[in-house]
Amino acid sequence: MTMYATVDSPLGELLLVGEETTDGVALASLSLPGQKGAAVVREGWVHAPEAFAGIAAQLREYFAGRLTRFDIVYADGVGTDFQRRVWAALDTVPYGETVSYGQIAERVGTPGAGVRAVGTAIGRNPLLVVRPCHRVIGADGALRGYAGGLERKERLLGLEGALAVR
Repeated sequence: MTMYATVDSPLGELLLVGEETTDGVALASLSLPGQKGAAVVREGWVHAPEAFAGIAAQLREYFAGRLTRFDIVYADGVGTDFQRRVWAALDTVPYGETVSYGQIAERVGTPGAGVRAVGTAIGRNPLLVVRPCHRVIGADGALRGYAGGLERKERLLGLEGALAVR
């Protein structure tokens, strides 16, 4: 069963979407208002804020600057094999640090021309904020695309003390 909830944040109202599991909920999507490719509540989805209470608490702690690593179960089967490899590489980027698209490409074994494919996979990350695609910047240190908008990327990096120079 697909469940959803909304959570207020400094970035706007977040839409959380998940799948019911035997242990609670597995997060499938976290969208920001106006985000490119954001999830949209569909008929048949169950509004279940209580199912997302733990995730909401972690998000509040993160935005308050008291949480540096999320402990969230992600839904299985989302994305292609390549996207999942790229997203797993994102999960290894520590709080307060940034990496380039090229560095992620090297980590997943597709340096050089693979940088563009990595950028596309990062742009399709369904779990903004909790899967830290905002920590990926240009090789020159400049902020590059973010589905939630560059202003929000800058805000997240500022929160983490890793603000890149534009």
